[in-house]
Amino acid sequence: MPHQAPDQMNAMQATAFSIDALQMVQVPRPRAKPGEIVLKVSAASLNYRDLSIVTGAYFPDLALPYVPASDCVGTVVELGEGVTRFALGDRVIPCYIQGWRDGLLTQEQRKTKTLGAPMTGVLQDYVAVPAEDAVAAPAGLSDEEAATMPIAALTAWHCLQTGGVAAGKTVLTQGTGGVALFALQFAKALGARVVALTSTPEKAEMLRGLGADHVVNYRETPNWAAAVRAATDGKGVEIVVETTGHTLSQSLDACAFNGFVGIIGFVGGTEAKVSIRQIIGPKIRMEGIVVGSRAMMETMMQAMEALGIRPIIAGRYPLAQAAEAFRALKAAENPGKIIINLG
Repeated sequence: MPHQAPDQMNAMQATAFSIDALQMVQVPRPRAKPGEIVLKVSAASLNYRDLSIVTGAYFPDLALPYVPASDCVGTVVELGEGVTRFALGDRVIPCYIQGWRDGLLTQEQRKTKTLGAPMTGVLQDYVAVPAEDAVAAPAGLSDEEAATMPIAALTAWHCLQTGGVAAGKTVLTQGTGGVALFALQFAKALGARVVALTSTPEKAEMLRGLGADHVVNYRETPNWAAAVRAATDGKGVEIVVETTGHTLSQSLDACAFNGFVGIIGFVGGTEAKVSIRQIIGPKIRMEGIVVGSRAMMETMMQAMEALGIRPIIAGRYPLAQAAEAFRALKAAENPGKIIINLG
């Protein structure tokens, strides 16, 4: 690490839209304004959104240089005037969408209040956030595990809750990324059945180990919608956790009458061709899922503790190797979340 002056800190910045353009720099250390807390970041986790921004596919007009990533956990080292929500030494997780504390998300919050772009990201030694836009880290989770909460865990939870997850229902998950694995774990813990899609026998075995009732290899079975329906005795699944994007048409074909498709991501592409009859005929409900509020995250973490759910970690990297971490995320060879340690 570079020599660090008392009022400076290390930060990983992208100077261009390329993984190769990530470099360690010294920037001013933030100080707590009234109502804010400053965290010493101990661990961060990467999401596909972060990769899309670093490579220029998402937020192409973002001002450079910028600090990537949105999800982290840290220890409170400074309290701004009037803060009573936390104390020095508390382990805290900033919310991905700042200002969304409960109720409906606003357009302004969605467009301007997200960490990791357009707001400054968390791949730096210290971050400052409003105390009201952070939550206490679960005591039972490590720093690495707690850093996966804001996007991956909360998105999966939000999707399943919106879809009406319940014992006896069937859920379709896609792949072995963070959201898909959390969705599988949540669904099984809540009594649902899970049909999971994956690409290799090794990943299929891992998904079965997490409780997947049926696994379909989409490379061996490109028309996987038919296989999903066969696995559900022709009925289809009640809830689809759609993380791929371009496979939406197959997700609709795999969905049961009165089913729900939560559209979460676009790891396979941002465009999909569908027939309106696929939606109207079987009376399918679709919704774009955007992470969740602070209140929703607090409820989710309480449920995780009660259900004994722990995140799956795919790999760990120091801050100086952030580029390698992004390359591992892009390769998607190992199931679970990519962690960057700063502690």
